Parts: sequence; structure tokens; C-alpha cells
Amino acid sequence: MSNYRENVEKDLRYLELLAQSFPTVASASTEIINLQAILNLPKGTEHFLADLHGAFTPFQHVLRNASGNIKRKVSELFGNEIRESDKRELCTLIYYPEQKLDLVKQTETDMNDWYHITIHQLVRVCRDVSSKYTRSKVRKALPPDFSYIIQELLHERTEDSDKAAYVKMIINSIIDTGRADDFIIAICNVIQRLVIDKLHILGDIYDRGPGAHLILDLLRQYENWDIQWGNHDILWMGACAGNDACICNVIRLCLRYANLTTLEEAYGINLVPLATFAMETYGDDPCTEFMPRTTGGSEELDEKNARLTAMMHKAIAILQFKVEAQIFHKHPEWGMEDRDLLSTIDTEKGSCIVDGKEYPMTSCHFPTISGNPRTEQGQYRSIAFTPEEEDLMKRLHHSFTVNEKLRKHIKLIFSHGCMYSIVNHNLLFHASCPLNADGSLKEVELYNGKKYSGKDLMHHTGMLIRSAFQGDTNPKERDYGIDYFLYLWCGPDSILFNKSKMATFERYFIEDKATHKEEKGNYFKLRDNEDICDRIMDAFEVEGPNRHIINGHVPVHASSGENPIKANGKLMVIDGGFSQAYHKTTGIAGYTLVYHSRGFQLVQHEPFTSEEDAVKRGIDIKSTTQIVEMTAQRMLVADTDIGTELKKQVADLRELLYAYRHGFIKEKR
Repeated sequence: MSNYRENVEKDLRYLELLAQSFPTVASASTEIINLQAILNLPKGTEHFLADLHGAFTPFQHVLRNASGNIKRKVSELFGNEIRESDKRELCTLIYYPEQKLDLVKQTETDMNDWYHITIHQLVRVCRDVSSKYTRSKVRKALPPDFSYIIQELLHERTEDSDKAAYVKMIINSIIDTGRADDFIIAICNVIQRLVIDKLHILGDIYDRGPGAHLILDLLRQYENWDIQWGNHDILWMGACAGNDACICNVIRLCLRYANLTTLEEAYGINLVPLATFAMETYGDDPCTEFMPRTTGGSEELDEKNARLTAMMHKAIAILQFKVEAQIFHKHPEWGMEDRDLLSTIDTEKGSCIVDGKEYPMTSCHFPTISGNPRTEQGQYRSIAFTPEEEDLMKRLHHSFTVNEKLRKHIKLIFSHGCMYSIVNHNLLFHASCPLNADGSLKEVELYNGKKYSGKDLMHHTGMLIRSAFQGDTNPKERDYGIDYFLYLWCGPDSILFNKSKMATFERYFIEDKATHKEEKGNYFKLRDNEDICDRIMDAFEVEGPNRHIINGHVPVHASSGENPIKANGKLMVIDGGFSQAYHKTTGIAGYTLVYHSRGFQLVQHEPFTSEEDAVKRGIDIKSTTQIVEMTAQRMLVADTDIGTELKKQVADLRELLYAYRHGFIKEKR
């Protein structure tokens, strides 16, 4: 009691503010009762995805089926009551209600009977997935047109003889008024939303596949989701901020995978100036090294278009190497000036120098580089733009920096994201945490010579890149922030790269594969060590007996036997290659992670065929579920971060009750 008095006297000003929301003993008591009840609900299901890389169709399907969660619930609910084929049909209806309804009408002879059976089944599924939540939360997820009806059906059961006729009449009325289709679509969407409480995306929405913009448009409709920025997201963020090296990289990657949909159709980036420049500059160049890879969801190109794409690819790549070198020389503190490989080329010998060793090049046709870079004098002359390149770069810069739709998507990523997150005893970040060889946290220099490591490094990196979009930031810091996007993309100590180098130039021009090797940083070498993972989590102040690190970024080569579960279960890598471009390498089509009230389940997905196959033939993504960690007792809201906050609110409200009852604050009736 004395503790209450001391706390009340100390927090009186805060309690007076709290009293504005709860002006009486009754209202404060009711809220305590409500919060205590919520604490004892089962923990909501969290869904983790990583490295989507523009693969919109499989991403959308995984969201619709909740990584197999809906199929599991349907199987548990109906058991042997209905046939397996009927369960499959019901699941397909929940995933794709509009399309499935059209198909059903083509074959079903008694639609009224079908409507009755199906609506009853859907209500059972909806009742099950909503059971974890308060009525208030469920009500907020319901569509306005059917909110009252769905609430009535969820909370009344046909087993109650007194209410059986009432429920039957509701369903009859839905059918008689011609609203059955709309109702089914609405309740299916509610099931999809409620089966997952929160969505975590561990980076890399962009590049490879053609649907990054569609993924972001879909995410705009969701409320409870977050993203930990990936290196490919950072590349597009940098391009939007005006980093010319990022702009060139974005375009090069789209051309490399013959995927111009995102650039041209989604964002309306005008590539005609690049095509014109490429044809004029590289018209007599076979550009063999730059022929596009027609995988990852791109269409096959005919010979003429493949040739044009290759010329554009080479033009933007050379522009990229030039502007990257300019930025590396501008920032010698990065220690990346040796990545200016254009200046090491000997056009007469057809060779270049990498790491102090000379290598023959597969081709040496560089019409925009005057003279012989290695033998002729003139500091950095090889990386200077020609007048035509200067004009082209200005046009591309303008297209990206004033693009309204791109800025909206980048703003969305900023508003829902950061470099890392700690959620329910899990440390989430996309790629790595720089380490020294002994496993200790490595200090990395940011702006103004300041060095940070671990949690501080990620926090200040996020603040630095946000400054690139803030007009009121110190101009020098803002310019550095814009440049730093490039370091995050390819810097040795970047938290989003963490390799010795990005060997883009070598892979294009040098056959010797030894030059292609990108040595991984210490994080990737040591992350299977349980003690190292514990040290990292300690540094980030991640608490709890069952804490984990969850990453994406590096595809898990499942076909070679690589295990995504590392460090005795303390680290999980869930990049299995969502994009088609990775399927051949990984042997699968991605991992997703589900964290429900019983524990963790890792889901390994096979490639998704098509939405048409899913609707017409009921073909779901073939998935294998691996139980990572199960708890002896079902986890409750009280065991989560939200639970911690609710307990604090309860404590505050109890202090408010004490203040009311002992005269420190007067009730406002």
C-alpha cells in the first residue's frame, strides 16, 4: 500500500492525464477487467517471409493460404466429416472466393443447397480463426456491409435449439436477397486476415521478379505488418533519393533479368534515352557478356529484343562502374577505391588488374573511355562521363527522383520499416551484424568519423539513410546519407552486404572464377555458433529463454542439404528463394516461418504453378512443415510484447484507482 502511495505522488501529473480517458472508478475498473481478460487470450499467429524479389503471385498465394495454416485448420475442424476433396475445394474457395464461385456456378446444379452447406462451413472456419481475439478486434476486421450478420453468426450456434431457427433464417435471407456471393467473398477475406495476426517481411521486396510494385500495393491494404529493409530495398530507396549509382544498379538488374515491367509499366521510367544511347554507342558491339537471363518471371525475348536489351545492359553497366568509382574516390574512408577497375584496364592488351594481379578480359570495347586508362596520364579520366553519358544520367536521375508512385512506395517502406526489429524475443534483421574474427561486435564508421557496432550501428544507419529524404537535415549529412546507400549495397562492412567485394565487373569481363569469389564476412562464418548468437542477442538486449535471430538474404541451398536452422535452433534463415530466378540454385521456392501459440513451424515451399491451377484444379503450393520449437504450454498474450505493455497499463490503472479512492484525484462523473 505504501508503494502505491509513493508511486501516485510521483506520477500524479501522468495520472491526471490518464484520468481524462478514465474519469471514474467504474471506467478504470472496467478497463482493468478488459485488459486482464486480453492477457489470457492465446498469442496471435505471426507470419515471417523474406526475400520476395518481385514474386507477386506466390507471395499473394502464401498470404491467402497463410503458409498452409488455413488448410491445417480446415483439416482439424472437419476431420472425417467431409471428404478430402471437399476440404480442398473449401480451402480453394477461401483463397480465391471470386474465381472459385464462377467455376462452381458452371457445374453446380443446386446452388441454394451449395450456398447453405458452404456458408455453414465458412462460419465454422471463421469462428475458429477469430477465437484468439476479442470481439472488438474481430469487429474491426469485418466489412461494414456484413459486420452485423457475421457477428451474429459467429456468436450463435445451431447446436442451441432455441437459436437454430434464428441462424437458419439469417442464412436463408442472405441467399434469398441475392447476397450469397458477396457474403462468401467477404467472410473468406475475413478468414484470410484473421488467421495471421502480424506479418513480418525480412527484406528484399524488389528486383529479380516483375511484381514488386504489386506486392507493395497489396501491403498498403494491410495494417499489422513490418519490414526490415533488405539490400535490394535499399538500392531502390537510394535510387529514389537520387544516388546515381543506385539508379544504374536498379536498371542494370532489371535488364539483366529481362524484367522491365517494374520500371516501365509500374513506375513509368522512360528508358528510350538509354535505348537510343546504347544503339548509337554499342551498335557494333556483340555485347555477349550482357545477354539477358530470361528467368525469374520474365518473358522470353526474340533475337532483336535480346540484342537491344544486351546493348542497354552494357551501356548502363559501364555508366554504373563510372559513377560508383566516382563515389568511392569521393569517400576514401570507405576503403573501396580499389574497386575502380575501369582505371586498371589496358585496352591494347585486353586486360585489367584485380587485387594486384593481371587478368585477360573477355572483351575490351569501351567507346566511352578515351585512350588507354592504365598507360595514359590523367587522374580518374577513365571514369569521367562523356557529354552524352552526362545528359543520359541527368535524364535518368530526374525520372527516379520525381516519380510520384515510387516515392509513395518508398514512403510506405519507411513508415513500416527499419534496419532491425525485436518482436516477442526474436531479433529480426535482413542480412548480418558485422563481427570481428573472434566473434565480437565490429565497429563500423558512419558519418563524421563516428563508429558504432551492433544495435547502435543499425539504429544510426537507419537514421542516416532517413536523413537523405529529410529537407531540414544538415546538407552535408544529407549528401553523405545519399552516398551511403551505395556503401550499404556493396560495402565490405555493410550490415546489408558484409562481403569482401561485389564482383559484378569480374563476372562480366573475367573468365577466371577465382576473381568472382566474394568472401563472406565473419557473421556468415560464425552464425552457426550458439555462443556467438547469444552474444549478439545480449548486445541487442533480446530477453527470454526462447530467443532467436531470424534472417533472410542468403538463399538456403536446400537441394544440397543445407539446413535453415542454425546454432542449435537459435538462428533461422528463411530465404529459400521465392523468386523463380533462384529455384535452380536452391532447389525449392522459399521458406516461411509461422509462430503461433504452440511454437514455431518452418514451412518449405515447392514452386507455385499458377493461380489458374490453384482455382481450377485445387492445386495448392506443396509445402513441408518442420516443427522448429514447440512449447509445453500454450503461449498467451501475457507472454508477448503486447502483454508486457498491457501489464504496464494495468499497473497504471491500479495506481489511478488508488488515487481516486484516497482523494489524490477527484472523479469526474
